[in-house]
Amino acid sequence: MNIVVAGYLSIKAGKRDEFINASVEAISQARKHPDCEDFSVSADPIDQNRVNVFEKWKSRASLDVFRAEGPDNDSFALIDAFHVAEYEIGT
Repeated sequence: MNIVVAGYLSIKAGKRDEFINASVEAISQARKHPDCEDFSVSADPIDQNRVNVFEKWKSRASLDVFRAEGPDNDSFALIDAFHVAEYEIGT
């Protein structure tokens, strides 16, 4: 069962680029993980305070391991609200 994480984050005013730059390490680490099929954090072209996220993992266990071992930084302090959901999809 694959896990897809998709949605968007509302970022504090004027902090979107800082958030995306802070995400580069996590994106790089995730994409190197053998069970990560996709991981993307991108600026929304219309809303200057929105960042779109998409992840696809081979299993819930893989996602959980990455979240526990992924990079630590202060990027969560730049987020006003999460609008993200997780979906289980068959293979």
